[in-house]
Amino acid sequence: MKIRDVIIALEELAPPSYQEDYDNAGLITGQPDTDCKGILVTLDATEAVILEALEKGCNLVVAHHPIVFSGLKKVNGTNYVEKAVIAAIKNDIAIYAIHTNLDNVAHGVNGRIAEKLGLGNTQVLLPRENNLRKLYAFVPEDKSGLVRDAIFNAGGGNIGNYSECSFNLPGKGTFKAGKGADPYVGEIGKRHEEDEIKIEVIFPAYLQTRIISAMIEAHPYEEVAYDVIPLGNYFKEVGSGLTGELPEALDETGFLHQLKTTFGLKVIRHTPLRGKTIKKVAICGGAGSFLIKKALAAGADAFVTADVKYHEFFDAEGRMVIADIGHFESERFTIDLLAEVLQQKFPTFAVLKTGVETNPVKYFLG
Repeated sequence: MKIRDVIIALEELAPPSYQEDYDNAGLITGQPDTDCKGILVTLDATEAVILEALEKGCNLVVAHHPIVFSGLKKVNGTNYVEKAVIAAIKNDIAIYAIHTNLDNVAHGVNGRIAEKLGLGNTQVLLPRENNLRKLYAFVPEDKSGLVRDAIFNAGGGNIGNYSECSFNLPGKGTFKAGKGADPYVGEIGKRHEEDEIKIEVIFPAYLQTRIISAMIEAHPYEEVAYDVIPLGNYFKEVGSGLTGELPEALDETGFLHQLKTTFGLKVIRHTPLRGKTIKKVAICGGAGSFLIKKALAAGADAFVTADVKYHEFFDAEGRMVIADIGHFESERFTIDLLAEVLQQKFPTFAVLKTGVETNPVKYFLG
C-alpha cells in the first residue's frame, strides 16, 4: 500500500477543498508514492510523536493540526515546528494533516462530539457557501436513464437526506454533423432534430471532474453538450459547528457534569448559570468563539467550544451558557475517529493511536 492510498481515503472523508483559506492541511512532508509501513494517528505532529512513529515502525503520521501553518524561512531546529519537520525528514516519515476540512464536514470533529454527547437532530451551525455546482446535461431520451444513473453513481444528486435528486425537462436538440464526425444519430451534412432530455443535478464542487467524466463516458454522443454552473446556495452538510438536542433536558449543573465526565475534564470555564434547563446544544471543536452569535441565533441553551477570550464570554448576553472545555479536550476524540476510519478502510494494516500527550496546556489544582 502506498501513502497515496491513505491520502485518498482521508480526502474522501474530508475533501481538501473544505479547508479554510488560512489552513495548511494536506501532505506536509514525504512523498505520496512511498510504500506505507504503518500509520500513527495524533492531534499534533510534534517531534515526540515523530520519534514515537519511528519506534513503532510507522512512516506516516496522520495529524489533525498541521505542524506547519505558514512558510518556514529557516529549518535549523530553533523551535518545535522546525524540530518536528527535521525529525520527519531525517527519518523518512510523512506527515499528513486533516484539519479544518475535517472540522467542516458534519461527520467529522463536531459529529464525533455530538455523538459523545448523545445529541440528535444535528444541523451545521454555519453552512458554507459557494461549494455547490449544478450540471445541465442534454441527452437523447433513450439514453437519459443510463446517463442519469452514471451521474448519481459518481456522487451527484445528493441533497440532505435525499439521494438521486434531479430535474428532467424534455426538448428538441438540433445539430449537423460535419466531415469526419461519427454521429450517434443523423447523417453527415444534414441538420438533425432529436428528442432530448435536459437533466439538472446539484453536486459538491470537489466532485466535478469525477461526475463530468462519468457523464461523458455514459453519454452516446461524440460531442456532449453540458453546462456547469456555480451556485451560491448554502451547503447545509458542510460548514462550521453543529447544533443538536439532548435526549432529555438537563439542569445546567448536570450538563456541566456530563461535559466533565465525557471529555475527562479537570476544569470548565463557563459563563454565569441562568437557572434554566439545557436542551439545545451548539458545539464547535477547537477555537469556536466566532460562532457565539450564530449559536445564539440558533436558540442554543449552551455552546461548547474552546479558546474563548475574556470579553467574548460577555457575548452570551445571559441567554446561553458558554462552556470552554479546552482546545485539546474538545478535539481529543478526533484521534479515535481517524483511527476508526482508517482501520475500516485498511483492516489488515497497522493503524495505531499515539501514546504521547501533546496537550501543551496543564492545570495546577493545588
